Amino acid sequence: MSRLAVKNLTQTFDQKNTALRVLDGLNLSVDDGEFVALLGPSGCGKSTLFNIISGLLVPDTGGIYLNGERIYGNTGDFAYMQQKDLLLPWRTVIRNVLVGPEIHNEPLDTAKTEAQQRLAQLGLSGFENSYPMQLSGGMRQRVALVRTLMFRKRILLLDEPFGALDAMTRTVMQSILLDIWAEDKQTVLLITHDVEEALLLADKIYVLTARPATQKAEIFVPLPRPRNITDVSLIRLKKELLAVLQVEMSKVFDTG
Repeated sequence: MSRLAVKNLTQTFDQKNTALRVLDGLNLSVDDGEFVALLGPSGCGKSTLFNIISGLLVPDTGGIYLNGERIYGNTGDFAYMQQKDLLLPWRTVIRNVLVGPEIHNEPLDTAKTEAQQRLAQLGLSGFENSYPMQLSGGMRQRVALVRTLMFRKRILLLDEPFGALDAMTRTVMQSILLDIWAEDKQTVLLITHDVEEALLLADKIYVLTARPATQKAEIFVPLPRPRNITDVSLIRLKKELLAVLQVEMSKVFDTG
């Protein structure tokens, strides 16, 4: 079991001698095997939340709990794909995606076979020996996703994994991610700015307020997969989500 809970999280940064509150008493929970999406205005603190969950940042107050126990720092429980692909430029594609197995001293022959299968699944066959500089931005993101999956963690933190992809590739990648999730039943926490993407993928959607972020709404998507964005139930949920987000976006651009 890997139930994740965020409790009363606050985070403040010093910015030009001013205290910038980013998170303000944020609470949310993710059940084992659940696919959860996070929506909120740009800059509201979603990536900061992931940095805290993964142990890269220490919160001012509140905590992260896994299966009821508070965790501190980098516990090795999470596979985190950040917005930037962060590929190692001196490593080939195959050696980039094998970073996790190398760190965990796994037999590389077996891991390499799985990695090649994952690369093929994401349309990257034939690029195993290419270097990151030889790839497009979208291809680099796909390599980063394979690398994240190869860490084989129960909980995936995905920060806009398809943000650099064109619309058609993005649709295919969403379908592939769902297939992988259905097969492995990992717990997924996804940051996205795309309302339709959240509705197509997630079991549950958290909407965060404008900075400082706290929970604005928790919306369940109790619909069978695969989903179609033209479905009447999804259209209804989309309108609900957009109405909530519009309120928070108006705060971001309110200069009065």
